[in-house]
Amino acid sequence: MARETDYGAFMDKFILQPTPSPHQLPLSGLTFAVKDLFDVDGYVTGFGNPDWARTHLAATSMAPAVLAVLRGGATCIGKTVMDEMAYSINGENIHYGTPRNPCAPDRVPGGSSSGSAVAVSAKLADFSLGTDTGGSVRVPASYCGIFGFRPSHGSVLTSGVIPMAQSFDTVGWFARDPTILKQVGNVVLESSDTHLVRPSQVIVAEDCLRLSSIPTDRTTQVLVKAVEKLFGGHIVKNVILGDYVKDKVPSLKHFIDEGSKDQEYTIPSLAALSSAMRLLQRYEFKNNHGDWVTTVKPDLGPGLSERIWEAVRTSADKVDVCQSVKTELRAALTALLGDGGILVIPTVPGPPPKLQMDATALESFRARAFSLLSIAGVSGFCQVSIPLGMYDNLPVAASLLAKNGSDGFLLNLVKTLHDALKEEIQAV
Repeated sequence: MARETDYGAFMDKFILQPTPSPHQLPLSGLTFAVKDLFDVDGYVTGFGNPDWARTHLAATSMAPAVLAVLRGGATCIGKTVMDEMAYSINGENIHYGTPRNPCAPDRVPGGSSSGSAVAVSAKLADFSLGTDTGGSVRVPASYCGIFGFRPSHGSVLTSGVIPMAQSFDTVGWFARDPTILKQVGNVVLESSDTHLVRPSQVIVAEDCLRLSSIPTDRTTQVLVKAVEKLFGGHIVKNVILGDYVKDKVPSLKHFIDEGSKDQEYTIPSLAALSSAMRLLQRYEFKNNHGDWVTTVKPDLGPGLSERIWEAVRTSADKVDVCQSVKTELRAALTALLGDGGILVIPTVPGPPPKLQMDATALESFRARAFSLLSIAGVSGFCQVSIPLGMYDNLPVAASLLAKNGSDGFLLNLVKTLHDALKEEIQAV
């Protein structure tokens, strides 16, 4: 187990040195940590649960993403704590302890890549690898005040990584500054459009801003002002994203009622999008791990246990419709953004919740969070969560999205915006 000085971030601490090279490598001198669902040769991939670790052998090979950054010159310093079976966005783990959020010790660190985010936020590592299926890089990045990148679906190899739901699984990463974020991207991305250097348009999703409890002048408007300073206000546009999605994604009608019921403040079409994403996620999780859960009957934490067993009981009903939603949404958002377009949304609907928060209040927050997180999740677009300082002594963030395959462009843009963003943050 990790020591207190590790902020509870680490499962196993070890050193994996990069292969010696006579040339300067792009990640030379940098350290990184790895979420405990990446295979590391000689170590059991624990998946956040001791029963999983007990019933699986040590890995005999290295996940390609880990191997890529090692070959890029970085040094691995250990594996990090995560939510059990990657099935939460809170970051709490009753078996191994909850990594302590360096920005807000009484708040959750976010999950499921909790330890990976904490290791970077606490300056224990220069960057870290995580995974993002429903929000597991974007959420902890926001809560811990660091950059988090979810790449385009399919742009980074996920082999050697325990799957959660393959229709959404991505290998993402965390860093404290956009230069390192981009350097890691240059190493792990299989293919990326990097020739674009300035956005053709920046579209602000006005209705999504209303899902957040943080004033917009402390989140998205900070980003918009930096964009206007660098590229001019003429490229900034507004859209009611929920109406656009409802009109352009007809298959969502199968989920509108289900997505809207019992949610007091939400965007119906995006709530429906979230419902479609979570249904397909549950179904694929069942196909991946249902037999193991049913056979082993693992000890699972409260709240999470109920969701995992719900997934195991999921039927194939509406799964084909979920695939139609994915196809339609990607086409719709690609048409909306075009080449070089950027979408601006809150990363999450507010500051990190308190540890062991009331389940009812937390469920309302989760519902709004997944309405935002499902936009990139279902479309397969790339998304970066950008830290924007503190509000009421808690970290805040906003996100930029770009179409699938525009990862290099998005990473370049974040780096270009950085100095202007710092000035705007200091001004508020």
